[in-house]
Formats: sequence, C-alpha cells, structure tokens
Amino acid sequence: MLVPVAAGCAGLLFGAAGGWGVGRRRRGDGDLSRDAQTAIDAVEAQARADAAVSDVLLVLRSSAIVLDAHERAVAVSPTARALGFVRDDTLVQPDLLELTRTARRTHAIHEAELDLPRGPLGTGEITVAARAAPLGDRHLLLLLEDRTQARRVEAVRRDFVANVSHELKTPVGGIALLAEAVLDAADDPEAVARFARRIKIESTRLTRLVKEIVDLSRLQTAETPEDPQLVDIDEVVQESVDLMLTLAEGKRMSFRVSSAEDLFVYGDSSMLVTALTNLLTNAIAYSPEDTRITVVSRAVEDIVEISVTDQGRGISGEDQERVFERFYRVDAARSRATGGTGLGLAIVKHICANHGGEVTLWSQEGRGSTFTMRLPRAQSDVLSPNPLSKEHST
Repeated sequence: MLVPVAAGCAGLLFGAAGGWGVGRRRRGDGDLSRDAQTAIDAVEAQARADAAVSDVLLVLRSSAIVLDAHERAVAVSPTARALGFVRDDTLVQPDLLELTRTARRTHAIHEAELDLPRGPLGTGEITVAARAAPLGDRHLLLLLEDRTQARRVEAVRRDFVANVSHELKTPVGGIALLAEAVLDAADDPEAVARFARRIKIESTRLTRLVKEIVDLSRLQTAETPEDPQLVDIDEVVQESVDLMLTLAEGKRMSFRVSSAEDLFVYGDSSMLVTALTNLLTNAIAYSPEDTRITVVSRAVEDIVEISVTDQGRGISGEDQERVFERFYRVDAARSRATGGTGLGLAIVKHICANHGGEVTLWSQEGRGSTFTMRLPRAQSDVLSPNPLSKEHST
C-alpha cells in the first residue's frame, strides 16, 4: 500500500508541475516574457498539485502528512490534524520528526511503532504504526495508522488467556487433591463422604466456569442473535425470577417485580433470560439475608429498561469502572465462596451489546446497586388498548 501511495503523491507533486508548466508555455501569447510565464505556470501547477494531494489524503484510511524540505507540513489529512500530530503546519511529535529525518537522510522508507502522547496534557497515549517515505529530493510522506485499539485488544486477549488458565487451575487442582484424600481415607466412610461433597462442589464450579467461558466466546464472535424473534420482556422477567426463587429463599430474600405490559424487543429470549438471571444471581450473592431485590421493567421512549436493584453494601467508584471486565470480582473471597466466576457481568454486557443495547450501573456504598439493561424497543403485532402496570411480590 505504501509504495503506490508514495508514488502517486510523488506524481501529483512533481509530474503535475512539469507537465502543466510545459503545456502553458506552449500556449503563451507572447505578451509576457518566458521567465514570467514560467513562474506563473509553476505557481498554478503547484496549486493544482497541492489540491490533488489533499484529495488523495482525504481518502486514505491512515493519517497522512506531506512535509517539505524545511519540515513544514504542506498537506495534512484531517485525522492527522485531529489527533494533534500537526499544529500550525509543524510536526509536533519529536519521535515522528526523528523518523522523518532518518528517512530523508538515508533516502529510504523507514517505519516504527511508537507510543505517543495523546495531547499536551495528561498521561493518555496513542499507539501508531508510522512509515516515512521520501518523495523526490524535497518532499516526504508520513503515514500513521492508529494501533491503540489493536494493542488494547491484544492485551485483553493475553489477560483473558492468563485468567482462564488461572481460574481453571483452582477447581482442577482442588479436585485432584480431594481425589487423593479420598484414596487415603478409603477406610473412613465419613471422611470419604465429606471429600466427595467437596469434589461435587468443585466439579460443579468447573462445569459452570467452562460453560460461561464458552458462552462468552460465542457472544463475542456473534454480532447479533441468530434468527431474532419478538420477545415479551414480561415473560423474560417472570422466567428469570422463577429460576432464582430457590436461591433467594435460601437467604430468606424476596423479590418485588414491577413490569409494564407491551414491552417487546427483537432478539433471543434465552439469551436475555441468561443476562437477567446473571444480574439476579449477583444481587443475591452480594446482598445480606432478609432483604429485598426489586426488578422493574419499563419503556423510556424507544428504549426498554430492565432494572435490578439490591440492598447490598454498594460498589465503590473504582470498582464500578471495572465490574464488567472478565474475571473481575468486587469481592474475590465472597465470589469464590459462592462459586462466582467473575464472568457474569461480562456476559450481560455482551448480550446487551448483541441486542443493540447496553447495561448501566448506579451504585453508592452503603445504599445498594442498580444494574439496568437498556434495549431497543420493538412494537408487538397486537397492542393492548390500555397498557397497565403489573406489580407483585414474591
């Protein structure tokens, strides 16, 4: 890609000036001296060349800058200027300037991947793949591709692999140790029973972890649900609450459900139930006994909102920024005690995204938390003439 672009820009900068200049000289009317006519031709040719180069830079996917012999930016793509690489026709990044000087000095293409300050303030950085190519003796083309997102994705992938390896080692190692303990305690039926119960707990945890890893991987590779159907949100809420009743009763907790009629979205009902049960599971796990969880579904203009509010201890501002990360746990000790994998909220996030929506969080320490799934609303084929709000406690 670089060589054709460099050649094209070189042709526009230099070939145009020579060709157009000759053409005008042949059409000279004799009223001007040859030197004056040549100067006019050169100015007009340069103006046309600059305009043509600007048009080329506009269609490039990479940010692009053309520098003259005095290191002045004579052509700059909008993205290069927006990212702050050029100010007042001056290349302001020292690392980029050094790369261009090396390319100019050696008369060869040079490239590098650089971490550059995102702006004059703060600590933000942008990662770019930079290529500098001389264009003749006077000009130089600098191409810049933003690699920040790719670098971030690669870091997330590495962390994911490391986290999966770590999370799998815990139950697998526990099962192996417990199996050895069972063999050593073969003559003690009571000990064997105790160890067998622990093996069952660890195997259940391992099964859940593998299932959630597979689910998350599937969600990340699917942009939208396959064969989306019209989904009744009231049915999703009721099914999710029914699934969580036994878990809630174990902690003497109750549900308060308030759902509006005629709330529909297009998508996958089972996936939405999975997302909502994950939110309810978290609410139960992180709330004290004898408390209530409130589930509210409603329409806000063209958006369907499903909120889950608990009476737990709340989430700190620092943790709120990370709760949707894979394997992140606000309270790692409690998550392990309850069998949590740290993947539940990441799954909720991806299910909402795959349905064209999002999940938001409000929380204050000491006052509980509210997670809200926000999804695009769809109109049902048959609407009730007088939608009512249904409310009950479970």
